[in-house]
Amino acid sequence: MRLTLCLLTWNEIDGCRHDVPRLPLDRFEEVYAVDGGSTDGTSEYLASVGIRVYRQEVSGYNAAYLAAFQRCGTDALLMFHPKGSIDPATVLEFRPWLERGADLVIASRLLAGGANEEDDRLLKPRKWFVAGLGRLAALLWKRQGPAIRDVLHGYRAMRRDAFFAISPLPTGVSMDLEMVVRGYKKRLRLVEFPVQERQRLKGATRFKALPTGRKLLRYVWFELGRKE
Repeated sequence: MRLTLCLLTWNEIDGCRHDVPRLPLDRFEEVYAVDGGSTDGTSEYLASVGIRVYRQEVSGYNAAYLAAFQRCGTDALLMFHPKGSIDPATVLEFRPWLERGADLVIASRLLAGGANEEDDRLLKPRKWFVAGLGRLAALLWKRQGPAIRDVLHGYRAMRRDAFFAISPLPTGVSMDLEMVVRGYKKRLRLVEFPVQERQRLKGATRFKALPTGRKLLRYVWFELGRKE
């Protein structure tokens, strides 16, 4: 199993400075970044430590994944978002699952032993939405294997051939959910393992809860009528 590590970035200089020195880059056959148009020095920093940076030609979350997989020259691709919120050493936990036959491996904040950044709060709207969406996706489309709970965590690895087999949509913000849903429909082998998430170092998520949630529910409606 030859594995590529791809960093997805967009103005994440603080996260990169924290995470990149802790990443075991020498354990991957290929390492690069796909950048959405950083203006804070992210691209320059990554280049300074020897990581090749590709600027997205098409903007958007789904487009970033497509650009990353199109660049991939190995068997599988691991997506890492350097926000300072996940222990970088956990990148080593993906390869064994892929070598045992998994097509998609997700680092789950919702499994026993995992942690979500909202766990210390009384109200957990993002966590509850992810959990509910995971149950809905499994109810509608799972026909074999385990149900995936953390359907929206972008920290994941997928075989390159499996990614293109699901015919991913080129635009939108549905890619994380789409990989699970289409994986169910294509009867791929999906697994997840627990990971601990903490608050990101700086800044806020670019995916605001309500508008992103509406887009994801529209994707579910679209997928219900989508042919295989």
